[in-house]
Order: sequence, then structure tokens, then C-alpha cells
Amino acid sequence: MTLLFIILALLLDWLLGEPTRRHPLVGFGQLTKHIENRLYNANDGIKKQFIKGLLGWLVLVAPLAFIAYCISDIPSLNLIFSVIVLYLCIGHRSLYDHVAPIITSLKQGDIEQAKTLTSYIVSRDRETLHIPKASIESVLENGADAIFSALFWFIVAGLPGVVIYRLSNTLDAMWGYKTDRYLYFGRAAARIDDLMNYIPARLTALSYALVGNVRSGLHCWRQQAKQWDSPNAGPVMAAGAGALEIELGGQARYHGIWHDRPTLGLNREANADDIPRALHLVTDSLLLWIAVITIITGISYA
Repeated sequence: MTLLFIILALLLDWLLGEPTRRHPLVGFGQLTKHIENRLYNANDGIKKQFIKGLLGWLVLVAPLAFIAYCISDIPSLNLIFSVIVLYLCIGHRSLYDHVAPIITSLKQGDIEQAKTLTSYIVSRDRETLHIPKASIESVLENGADAIFSALFWFIVAGLPGVVIYRLSNTLDAMWGYKTDRYLYFGRAAARIDDLMNYIPARLTALSYALVGNVRSGLHCWRQQAKQWDSPNAGPVMAAGAGALEIELGGQARYHGIWHDRPTLGLNREANADDIPRALHLVTDSLLLWIAVITIITGISYA
């Protein structure tokens, strides 16, 4: 049944794409802001901010996870809700929807439009964007977060698992910043998301290596991942860069400040032709996951 739910959800995602109106996560985001405004106080000490942030995480996630758990115990409801919720939690089609216009603009020579479109999917300054590199990094990272981590937690813990993961990931996206406001208040959300992505990120890195250049993918993952500041993005980006045989990372400007990021992958600058290759790497990895799940399912029934 897990395999069936996954295939149906992936088909829905590819046919319908990401909902543009009334997405449940939009409502969850609004609720998150309300809870944050009730709990956050800049005058609180470090410990109190951390505890309030953890409390906010529990208040937002626990009730919805409990509802998902109850629904998963009712077979007829579990079938419907598992497919719909998993569809809402994955974003395979959205990778193509966001990146395809960038590829088209580059092919047409409209660099300014390509920069604008790329700035929608990354937080780097528009004027200094390396379009192919930024686009590919976004594809590789979002492939891990929006596809493989969601599938992993659905396989491991069913409907409650994928609900907890997606809500945790959303809270990290809203609170997981090292700013004055969120450094301590959002620390619990950031750490929980890191923990939940730890195994899926490494399975994603392995998948990228296996469907790309295996030798360089595994080598870059082993040698370079630890240099990256994120414990989960490092393996994914390093393995992806090696699998594609290109260079990622390096200097990038965020909000007017240059950051010297480590160089990942091989010594070949990414170009426009590598962006669709990155999309294909994610899709091939997804097909690999489906094949492995199918084999495991067949063995379990044998």
C-alpha cells in the first residue's frame, strides 16, 4: 500500500503541480506567525527564548500529528488522506515549474529575466547571481527537502511521519535563521529539522552519486561535505556536484555581504546546459527510489 500511495501522490504532483491557491501550508504559515507573535519577547533571556520556541513547535506540530495518527488508523480515510497529504508535501513538478523558465530565458539570451527568475528561488543578491550555479544548487537541495525527505518519512512512519516532517521543515524555513530574533527562539525548530533530514539527506546524496558519475559523486561527498556549514546540505550538494562533474559553491553575495563558501564538486564551471542535467539527476534518483521500494515490497510479499 505504501508503494501505491507514493505512486498515486507522485502522479497527482506531476499532473496538477503545486496548488497555487489555498495551500494548507499557507494557512499553517499564518498560524505560525500568530503563535510566534504570542510567544516571542525580545527581552526574554536565551534559555527562555529557546523554551518558548520549542513550546511553539510543539503547539503547532503535535495536534496535527495526532490527527494524522488517528486518521491513519481508519483504513478508508488513510487511503484518501495519505495520497492527498503526500501530494501536498512533495514538490517534484514544482522543481521543473520554477527552473524551466530560467532555462528558457537563458536560451533566448535574456540574462536579466533569467536573473530575476533565479532570484525567486534563491536568497542571493540578484545583481551578482551566477545563474546556472544558483539554479543547480536550488534543484539539488530542494530535491532532498521537497521530495526524498518527505518520501523517507512517509515510508518510515506513514501519514503522521510525513506530516511531522513537512511541518518541521516549514517551521525551520520560518524560524531557522541566525538573526537576533530567531537565533535562540528558532533554534529548536532548526535542530529538529536537521535531525529529521540527517538520514534522508545521506540517502539523497547516495542516490545522486549512483545515477550520475558514481566515482566522483562518492569522492566529493566523502572529501568535501564536511566543509559545508550545513550538516545535511553538505552531502547533498557535494555528491550532486560530483555526480554532475561540475563545480558548485564558492563566493556568493547575500544582502550585500559576500560569503566565502567552500568549493564543491569538480573543477568545471557550471553552465546553462547543466541545469536540465540537474533536473534529470533528481528525476533519475526518484526512479531509483521507486525501483528499490518496488523490489523491497516484492521481497516482503514473497
